[in-house]
Amino acid sequence: MSKIMDPIGRLMGLRYKSHPWHGVEIGPNAPTVITCFIEMVPTDTVKYEVDKVSGYLRLDRPQKYSNVVPALYGFVPQTFCSDLVAEYCNEKTGRTDIKGDRDPLDICVLTEKEITHGDILVRARPIGGFRMIDGNEADDKLVAVLDNDAVYGNYKDITDCPSLVLNRLKHYFLTYKDLPGKEIHVEITHVYGIEEAHEVIRRSMEDYHHKFDNLDMFLSEV
Repeated sequence: MSKIMDPIGRLMGLRYKSHPWHGVEIGPNAPTVITCFIEMVPTDTVKYEVDKVSGYLRLDRPQKYSNVVPALYGFVPQTFCSDLVAEYCNEKTGRTDIKGDRDPLDICVLTEKEITHGDILVRARPIGGFRMIDGNEADDKLVAVLDNDAVYGNYKDITDCPSLVLNRLKHYFLTYKDLPGKEIHVEITHVYGIEEAHEVIRRSMEDYHHKFDNLDMFLSEV
């Protein structure tokens, strides 16, 4: 949705912070290289999440245990996990009851650099992902590398990623929603490579267009 910031939106961006979900473009080379909005970094001991209305980071919840996200973590702007993403998840799992979680597409970005805070944009190359299902909702977690990263930059596919790194990521996602007195049912059914990651991105971009097709028109009339 390249027109979201045209023409008045660009001018407003000089005075107001762009909404990280709707006002930031995914990038012209998507799904190969994409812009990501980072909400959390490995030093965070509480979970931050973008408020969908204001676009500002808010405290979502403290972590129950001492595990922290082992990578940069955030989402892909101008994506939405709805019918097409759910259809793909149903196809790959053999199920028929899965729905999209109606959130932007989540992503982890591997880098050897120490990034000290979230609320930033980075360029990343997706190399794969986890097919995660939360209840009956598709909740894919993409795995990417920071573009031109000195250590991870040569990774081409998730098979290049050490199993220890993948296991740490999987452990985090299978436990980060644990809260006292709350039962959850989260599973990771598959670890997939770059081709499936690109397909999930393309579908989430199309889901976004279907959901927010008139948003650029609305903004241009503000």
